[in-house]
Amino acid sequence: MVQVLNHSSNEAPLSERMQRKNEARRLDILRAAARVFRRLGLSATGMREIAEEADLSPGNLYYYFSGKDEILLFCQERTLVRLLASVEEARTASGSCSGRLRAVMSAHVRCMLDELEGATAHLEVEVLPEAMRKGVIQKRDAYERAVRGLVAEGIERGEFARTDPALVTRAMLGAVNWTARWYRPEGPRSVAEIADSLSDYLVRGLVPTK
Repeated sequence: MVQVLNHSSNEAPLSERMQRKNEARRLDILRAAARVFRRLGLSATGMREIAEEADLSPGNLYYYFSGKDEILLFCQERTLVRLLASVEEARTASGSCSGRLRAVMSAHVRCMLDELEGATAHLEVEVLPEAMRKGVIQKRDAYERAVRGLVAEGIERGEFARTDPALVTRAMLGAVNWTARWYRPEGPRSVAEIADSLSDYLVRGLVPTK
C-alpha cells in the first residue's frame, strides 16, 4: 500500500512566505529606482543603473521586473491602491467633512514622500505603454471622483464655501502631487510636518469666510 502524503497545508504557507519575500524585494528595488530617478531623471535611468543601486546583477533585477516600464507600473499601482484605501476609509468614517478631507490630503502627501522620498515616478503616467496606462488612469480617476465626492459633501453640509467641486479637487490634488517635485529628504521639515501643514492649509481654504 502506498501512503500518499498531504503537503497542501505546508505548501500554502510556504507560497505566502515566498510572495511576501518577493514583494519586499520588489519594494527594495522600487526604492533604489526612486533614488536613481531623483539623481539622473527618469529618461536617463536604465535597468543597469537601477541594478547597481539595488546591489543586484542585471540578471537578478530582470527576475523581479521585466523592464523599467514594469517598475513604473508597480510604483503607480501601489501608490493608487494606498490612496484609494485612504479615501475609502474617510468616505465611510464619521466626523466632519473637513476632518476627513484633511486626513485624505495628509495621507496623499505621506504616500508621495514617505516610501519613495518624493520621486516623481508616481506621476509619470504618460510614459507608460498604452496597455499599462489604461488601468492606472482608471484607478486615478476613481480616486479623484472619491475626493470630489468628499468636497461636494462638505459643500452640501455647509462646511465648505459654495464652489465647483471638480475645480477645487483638481487644484488640491495638483498641490499635493507637486510636493514630489520640490521635496528634499535632507530638508528642514519632516514628511509628517509637511503632510499636516499642507493638508491643513488646503482644507482651511475651503471654509467659508465669516
